[in-house]
Amino acid sequence: MHRTAPAGARAAFARAWAAQGRVRRRQWLVAAALLLVLVAAAAWLGEVDLVLLWDRLPRFGSYFGRMVPDLAWATLGEDLAHWYWKGWRWLAALWQTVLIAIYATIFGAVLAFGASFLAARNLTPAPWVGMVARRVLEVARTVPELVFAVLFVYAFGIGPLAGVLAIGLHTFGALGKLFGDAAENADPEPLRGLRATGAGWVQTMLYGATPQLAPDYLSYGLLRLEINVRAASILGFVGAGGIGQELYGAIKNFDHTDISAIALMLIGTVMLIDALCAWARGRVIGQDGLRAL
Repeated sequence: MHRTAPAGARAAFARAWAAQGRVRRRQWLVAAALLLVLVAAAAWLGEVDLVLLWDRLPRFGSYFGRMVPDLAWATLGEDLAHWYWKGWRWLAALWQTVLIAIYATIFGAVLAFGASFLAARNLTPAPWVGMVARRVLEVARTVPELVFAVLFVYAFGIGPLAGVLAIGLHTFGALGKLFGDAAENADPEPLRGLRATGAGWVQTMLYGATPQLAPDYLSYGLLRLEINVRAASILGFVGAGGIGQELYGAIKNFDHTDISAIALMLIGTVMLIDALCAWARGRVIGQDGLRAL
């Protein structure tokens, strides 16, 4: 038999529930008010003028209108040829951008692979080593790629080397953080088994941690490759090579149709790389592991 709670207990529970509801509502109101204050302060410090924004908004649309080329079905071939009049030159620069992204991703991922085991709190050989590794990774990912690119262009001159080093260092910091977080979720049982057989720290990381972490590392690395393609296209603005230099020249000379042509090439490249990365993950992880649950 189910016993019914006394009326006094039910009333006390209802009062406590109502009191908790009032506390939660007050907390939400305070948080909303604080958010509004922060937004207002940010708008004031950033000199946001909503009236000016509304007045200049049509210019935003007209700029994109100027980027659309004149295409006619009767002369489509000639119009496309005129639109992509630097097609081969842009393709060469775009290929250089992709190579910059690939080399930078490999460079950063290799460094991040080793640093992740040092930074992971459950795998690091000593607490002070983990602390130093995490601080190094923080510095590497905090400094923007553009700042690194300016420094390396000054040191090594204009060209793709500066882009590879700049993106590679930032990739090292970003992937090191992601790899380290994934490493902290490693199953400790295989690691204990290897240590029991007399394996050293390096052997334990290679043969105990790496096999179970490889799918996560691969996913993060391929995602970073997509990000680096976009980053490499921007670094050309400061002379770090690639399609960014062509895009910067088109923007500086107000060649609006050239801007749209280069932008479409970049979008298509990123989409292609995304498809290739998905295929690569499927080959490594297996299609069954990628199906929705």
